[in-house]
Amino acid sequence: MSVWKRAALLAAATAAVALLAAAALLAPGCGPRGECESEFPELTGPYLGQEPPGRAAKAFAPGIVSTPLYERDIAMTPDGDEIYWMIVVGNFVNTAIAVSRRVDGRWTEPEVAPFSGDPRWLDIEPAISPDGRHFLFASNRPHDMKGPAQNDMDLWIMDRVEGGWANPRPLPPPVNTERAEYFPSLTAAGVLYFTSDLGAGTPSAIYRSRPTEDGWTEPERLPSEVNAGQNRYNAFVAPDESYLIVPIAGRDDSRGGTDYYACFRDADDNWSGPFHLGFAVNSPTGQEWSPYVSPDGKYFFFMGSRLPQRAPGAEGPLTLPEIRAMSGAIENGQPNIYWVEADLIEALRP
Repeated sequence: MSVWKRAALLAAATAAVALLAAAALLAPGCGPRGECESEFPELTGPYLGQEPPGRAAKAFAPGIVSTPLYERDIAMTPDGDEIYWMIVVGNFVNTAIAVSRRVDGRWTEPEVAPFSGDPRWLDIEPAISPDGRHFLFASNRPHDMKGPAQNDMDLWIMDRVEGGWANPRPLPPPVNTERAEYFPSLTAAGVLYFTSDLGAGTPSAIYRSRPTEDGWTEPERLPSEVNAGQNRYNAFVAPDESYLIVPIAGRDDSRGGTDYYACFRDADDNWSGPFHLGFAVNSPTGQEWSPYVSPDGKYFFFMGSRLPQRAPGAEGPLTLPEIRAMSGAIENGQPNIYWVEADLIEALRP
């Protein structure tokens, strides 16, 4: 996970320009070959009015959420009326958390969330508590919200207030430390799961901390059934804590560099797994780093990438127009957000 640390040191001067470029693509809705509409379409119904997937994964909301940009990390309010996701500019020159809301039955044009988009720092990995009262994310913004970014990522939280979210504040120790913390995920009981980077050259691991009257318990490293393989990232935990989905690198059954796995927890806090989620989700590109299950439990959302394909019937050497068209396609090798029916998770339960 040292990529975040390297990203924090990139030139801030280029960040603002890059973020504006991302915003230009975010607003209109871009087609599968990069063409953009002049007006945002009228979208109604759940999940941005998209046709639900079956057992074959597909890009979520093409041209709206999944675009030629680099997208990952999705979160939704329990009523499904707000959808947040993260956009990456360049090689983490900048990031922004975007949002679309369903107002009077119609989805609003995506925009950068009010608490995000400052070019001085990175905001990543949004998460919303199952009761909708809290919004968490990871950021390298300084705790006093002044000056340059920190050299590591911390977890931040916002409380639900009338009309939106209160100002973000960092979680206190012992959750946030001088090392990096990533990818928060909360259970219905308020138990916090997150990834911790133990230092340069040290594999990251999944930890758990329980709420107390005045803070949080000392984080507990989860057992080897969860922290398997050579490295682990960004676990999503079910609201009832009965399972989690964790990206794991370096296992023999992996299809790519990192794949999604399910681990199951019993009533005695014993974990089983990890169980490979299969080829409907995991791809040879290995860019599987961000899992999420919708609040209604119906759909599994995940970060993934698919390589660009030539047009049907195309033969011979690539042409420059063809290269440009492939690069401007939604599935151009950059990560996008995909979704699939979530019953593939329960099918793995022992």
